Amino acid sequence: MKALIAMSGGVDSSVAAKLTIDMGYECIGCMMKLYESEEGEDIGGRTCCSLDDASDARSVAFSLGMPFYVFNFKESFKEQVIDRFVSEYLAGRTPNPCIDCNSFMKFDRLLRRAEELGCDKIVTGHYARIEKRGEKFLLKKAADLSKDQSYVLYRLNQYQLSHTLFPLGGMSKPEVRKIAEENGFVNFNKRDSQDICFVPNGDYAAVLERLTGKVCPEGDFLDPEGRVIGRHKGIIRYTVGQHKGLGGNYPERMYVLGNDPEKNTVTLGTEEGLYRRELTAGRFNWICGEPPQGEIRCSAKIRYRHSEQPATAKALPDGRVKLIFDEPQRAMTPGQSAVLYDGETVLGGGIIEEIGE
Repeated sequence: MKALIAMSGGVDSSVAAKLTIDMGYECIGCMMKLYESEEGEDIGGRTCCSLDDASDARSVAFSLGMPFYVFNFKESFKEQVIDRFVSEYLAGRTPNPCIDCNSFMKFDRLLRRAEELGCDKIVTGHYARIEKRGEKFLLKKAADLSKDQSYVLYRLNQYQLSHTLFPLGGMSKPEVRKIAEENGFVNFNKRDSQDICFVPNGDYAAVLERLTGKVCPEGDFLDPEGRVIGRHKGIIRYTVGQHKGLGGNYPERMYVLGNDPEKNTVTLGTEEGLYRRELTAGRFNWICGEPPQGEIRCSAKIRYRHSEQPATAKALPDGRVKLIFDEPQRAMTPGQSAVLYDGETVLGGGIIEEIGE
């Protein structure tokens, strides 16, 4: 059996490689070269894909006796992840490019490369679990819920799950670091990457203006009744739920409730206006391969750091899903992902398109 290990240079994927070798697999280490930082751009070790990361991954692969390759996927990454990120933001939505990276790069492009190399599995350092039940594969939360990454993996399908290993799914981070230290890995105490690789300093607006070559124009702040109450500095600088950087001398603390890219307006209101119960999600992926009939009870998350909340979901005839929470949720945001769970099992997820009452 052969496995292709997706190595980021971090401790998680390094230990995943060691554990896969221990399972008896013949392993090949690799790194995907996805993004070339701009000259003078300081990424400060906060992202993956740096030269230091490649050096660390190569060092670990060498210590484990694995061959190591760097695959240049920059063109695909630009098309499938960066360009999507730009178009979504310009359309007034707030995307999660890490989900696109998992979907289009790791579990599509890299899986195809693994097959070309004769590998049975691809392996990543994600904290999640895969379980086979009958003829179906289930995606489940990690045993360590504080590290669980199942939310960003909801687009996996049955074929991808059948050809993927998550060796860290049953482990805690301290256990992983201990294994790395015991094996002399150079990155055993390396901190986790925090930022999106092409937004290393967290300044989304600056990156969007650099990528598009255009400065986002100023426009009007509106209140919920559509009255002009101030001026904004460019629609891409505001996301739903934001309250910092709004300026103005308002009688109450104001929050971003929404925007209108066509009119170049941003609507502000009090925090009460952020709470809604209903949403419709499109581009929905049911991990089992088919939607359920009728309404189902589940729990759901509307962003990565959101705690699951009880809800009712219904698959619509057009492939989208209507989700109604038992209690109003704060700052539902178009472009983010709504992910459904049944206990420890991920049912599926999709992109939030419409916000209801």
